Amino acid sequence: MSAHRQARGVATVRVVTAKRVGVAGAAAPDAAADLDAGDGEPAAPAPAAAAAAGAARGANGDLASQLFNPDEGYLQDSQWSTSFQGVAAEPFEQTIGAALMAPIDESEVEIKPDGLLYLPEIKYRRILNRAFGPGGWGLVPRGAHSVSGRTLSREYALVCLGRFISQARGEQDYFDESGLATATEGCKSNALVRCCKDLGIASELWDPSFIAKFKASHCVEDWVTHAVRGNKKRMWRLKTRGWDYPWSKK
Repeated sequence: MSAHRQARGVATVRVVTAKRVGVAGAAAPDAAADLDAGDGEPAAPAPAAAAAAGAARGANGDLASQLFNPDEGYLQDSQWSTSFQGVAAEPFEQTIGAALMAPIDESEVEIKPDGLLYLPEIKYRRILNRAFGPGGWGLVPRGAHSVSGRTLSREYALVCLGRFISQARGEQDYFDESGLATATEGCKSNALVRCCKDLGIASELWDPSFIAKFKASHCVEDWVTHAVRGNKKRMWRLKTRGWDYPWSKK
């Protein structure tokens, strides 16, 4: 093959790569339909084009594109990628509703240093398992991962007993690419917590009256000092907990 043909072949692969990568989360056109505008020959077959696209994504560090997998079910056969089947069809039976909306166990509530109350996400999973049984509920991706700065996010739908319940975007910060696997799991957990609001799980945590009473009874805000930097700031903790290194009250 002449040097001229080789150069034209590289150009063809680049065109196909650009078309297949597109915008993160959007389905790419069939590579077989892409033609070399120079002589009408078919472009590289789909597997070769996909490999070239992957190499290009790795080279330019486009994390959103690296996380985009065109073979995932939400782009092909999964009805839950777009379906709202069963939404608001009828209430769940009373035993399920009682399990979902049971008063929160205050001993399980945590507080972040900035004063935000929360329930660890594993508690939400346990409540869903009690209400629907293991395997009776699930989170379904509604699109590819998105990257904005150092924040990874993804849309998920909560499906219970074959019915669409709610949809939310989960997000998680990361510091470098070695933490992407953990960040993707964090996205899923964050979306789960947000979806569970529509089922009434731990709804007290969004109630200003409950928040004020819980803080007054179970929490304390202190001026604390950083052991290394020496700076001071006001932070919250549970009364049953002390300050962990590097923070201490002086």
